Amino acid sequence: MTQQTEKSEFARLREQAGLTLEEAARVIKVSPRSAYRHENGECSPSPLAIAMLQLMARNHRRPEAPARFRFIDLFAGIGGLRIGFENIGGKCVFTSEWDKYASETYRKNFQEDEEHVFAGDIREYTKDEESLAKIPAHDVLLGGFPCQPFSIAGVSKKNALGRPHGFLDATQGTLFFDVAQIIKYHQPKAFLLENVKNLQRHDKGRTFATIMNVLENELGYKVETRVVSARPWVPQGRDRVFLVGFRDRSAQFSFDDMIIPNGPEPTLGSILLPQVETKYTLTPKLWDYLQDYKKKHEAKGNGFGFGLFGPGDVARTLSARYYKDGSEILIDQGKGKRPRRLTPKECARLMGFERGNRTWEIPVSDTQAYKQFGNAVVVPVVEAVAEAMSPWLPQPHHGEIIPLSQVSNVESKSVANG
Repeated sequence: MTQQTEKSEFARLREQAGLTLEEAARVIKVSPRSAYRHENGECSPSPLAIAMLQLMARNHRRPEAPARFRFIDLFAGIGGLRIGFENIGGKCVFTSEWDKYASETYRKNFQEDEEHVFAGDIREYTKDEESLAKIPAHDVLLGGFPCQPFSIAGVSKKNALGRPHGFLDATQGTLFFDVAQIIKYHQPKAFLLENVKNLQRHDKGRTFATIMNVLENELGYKVETRVVSARPWVPQGRDRVFLVGFRDRSAQFSFDDMIIPNGPEPTLGSILLPQVETKYTLTPKLWDYLQDYKKKHEAKGNGFGFGLFGPGDVARTLSARYYKDGSEILIDQGKGKRPRRLTPKECARLMGFERGNRTWEIPVSDTQAYKQFGNAVVVPVVEAVAEAMSPWLPQPHHGEIIPLSQVSNVESKSVANG
């Protein structure tokens, strides 16, 4: 078992104040990288910064600041993308999620105001220009769109006939088409799209090539893509592809600017609860079935079967089918005992929804909760992407984009003038 290191004074006060690392950085006016070094005890914050955190820790109040930018949350699920962009000062003005159970969890965990619009099926807002105009103006578009097969057959034939085949044709009937329609109409300053990493290989790469052609050539955005592993943040082997686009082609966003945690990568012991209800232990019948199933496939020379893990291990990818039998991530309960599923609360921790002082309400059944977390994004990964995008998004009180190299100078001037 890894020895737990003593928390830095910065980390202790930040947690007592109920602040995320990103919020604490804004409060004491340092870069996220500096805050990360303070958190790990690599360097000490100024006495003034400590005094500010001590005051907030005593009062346990969160800083109130005007929204830096407005964003919309499409195919929102339970809101994993939203968390990262609220943390950097954004305000969500439109949410679209068609699943009623995911919507219930989303609404339970986010506070809305009168300006916010909560929609169901996004296709109701992309029928025509009048429908598109009902989506509030926004600076950033977020979307974890489903990967439906693109109907791009016949493009060669249309080429031969001299017929146009832009995104209005090549992606018609897919939900990416709706995203493209919204971007085309509203022209947000930036977007973040997320999907399974296999999107890049779907249909021998043609699907991804179509998406990139739409975003870069037809919509005119500068786009960076990367498959990001969740391993530095959570004990789970989960890779997702992220697409970040900026309308301003001079924006120097890079995934290389993401702050990735240093030190040993976490193991399941960091998210497992000390006590769990017996209902999560597999029944004898199910456990026998899973063992027989694994033996049968091992005899055939393939790897199908359950995955059994202990506190020092790293889990497989949590999927939306976890509610069926939990077979991809079973927790070993010791010799002579049947394994158990993760609890929904442990899934929330495995996906980073519960992290530090952040808690997550689960108002739905276990079945629905497993589906929701299996379909979700890993929150700290999104937070890291959002922080890397942050220098190129609108800053407080004005709309211009400030390069990373100038951020500290602007903050220093603000302190001096304050």
